[in-house]
Amino acid sequence: MTIAGGIILIMLGAILTWAVEFDIAGFDINIVGVILMIGGLAWLLFAVYRLSIARRAVADSTATTVVEDPVTHRRVYEERHYNDPPGRVS
Repeated sequence: MTIAGGIILIMLGAILTWAVEFDIAGFDINIVGVILMIGGLAWLLFAVYRLSIARRAVADSTATTVVEDPVTHRRVYEERHYNDPPGRVS
């Protein structure tokens, strides 16, 4: 549960804060709702951060190899992505 977990916590906190009229001595349900909303927001921000790191790692996972031909002295650039099979040049 990444983004969905954060959204669910925010929704539960909002329901407890504004929709529930329930009183127990020494227990404030509105404060619990606010705490859940803050926790859900933190969870949501962390999930978005993790997703951006994972996408950046996939985007940066190309390997460029420079090979110089000894006869013609020309450089050949080979770029491989992390999921390319061996021997395939893109």
